[in-house]
Amino acid sequence: MTTANPTTTPTLTTNATDHSARLDERYGYQVFSIGSYTFQRDEYFVRVSYPRGTYVADVGAFLRAMMRDVAWGFFYGWVNFDDVFGTVNHYGSVDVFVGAYNAGYKAAGTDFTERFDANKLLACFRALLSDWTNAGYDPFAAPLETGSPYGSKNGNNDEAVNFQRELAERFVGLPGDSELRTDARGFPVNRQFADVEQDEPEVHCEPGFEGELAAFSLFAYLSRSPVTWNPSIVSVVGESAYCPTSEEHILPILHGNDRVEWFLQLTDEITWQIADKNTAAPRAIVTMKAGDVCAMPADISHRGYSPKRSMLLVWENMTPGLEQRYASGELAPTAAEF
Repeated sequence: MTTANPTTTPTLTTNATDHSARLDERYGYQVFSIGSYTFQRDEYFVRVSYPRGTYVADVGAFLRAMMRDVAWGFFYGWVNFDDVFGTVNHYGSVDVFVGAYNAGYKAAGTDFTERFDANKLLACFRALLSDWTNAGYDPFAAPLETGSPYGSKNGNNDEAVNFQRELAERFVGLPGDSELRTDARGFPVNRQFADVEQDEPEVHCEPGFEGELAAFSLFAYLSRSPVTWNPSIVSVVGESAYCPTSEEHILPILHGNDRVEWFLQLTDEITWQIADKNTAAPRAIVTMKAGDVCAMPADISHRGYSPKRSMLLVWENMTPGLEQRYASGELAPTAAEF
């Protein structure tokens, strides 16, 4: 294997082997191995062993990040669990790295990257997430809404870790597409959105257009989101998708963009810490309040802090091959140049 070059896409052989697991009788958890990596946890920490060292992380932070990586199918580009460990989606294969986009690790020669078949890696991560998540803990929930991730093995919470985000194919409310969120469907109004009106618009179609027109209250829809930092898709036009989400506490990952990503703050506020994607060097701090719009460049990573549960609309361009056009320099990393 070769280490990742932060300025170019590395040439790596894709590892398509299955993962393995064995029981650690000290704590009751499985120890997972795939390729050159071994993942094990104790009551407080995760230890990831790799050929050049060992990476250590708080198990709660690790599980919250792993939950997003699994649920999003590795998402667009980089899912950094922190400024050291993470994954890069190549849409069919996925890099798992330690320190490959951290200037300190690069300088010390302790960075490492291995590429895996996406389905094989996802199976490993799903099994890990299921085994390491104890009863009463939901890594998708805000910290005030769930139990503790710490301690020895104590049951599981597969209902939480198998939660499926809702992905409209055209538009929420159209026949056969994503449904509105209601009490009857198991989506109560969140405690911090009790003041959000729940009225829905009436839709009256001209004859011949039945089933082709829908409308819904996005604020009511988001007020019933049971999880945090987990964008749904509510509308798709061509390769353009609207992905709104409710946010509380801290985004569990640093998302490294492989394309420009647009944010519209709908309620309250989020403070974003922006860093260079390749070195993790700080670049900016941006506070978005209700009504603010920004475009996150394709060469940065970002992490959000939301002191009160807020609503955020993310606009994603899903055009195939877009990440390659940004990586090659064909497209500028920013939405506009001044």
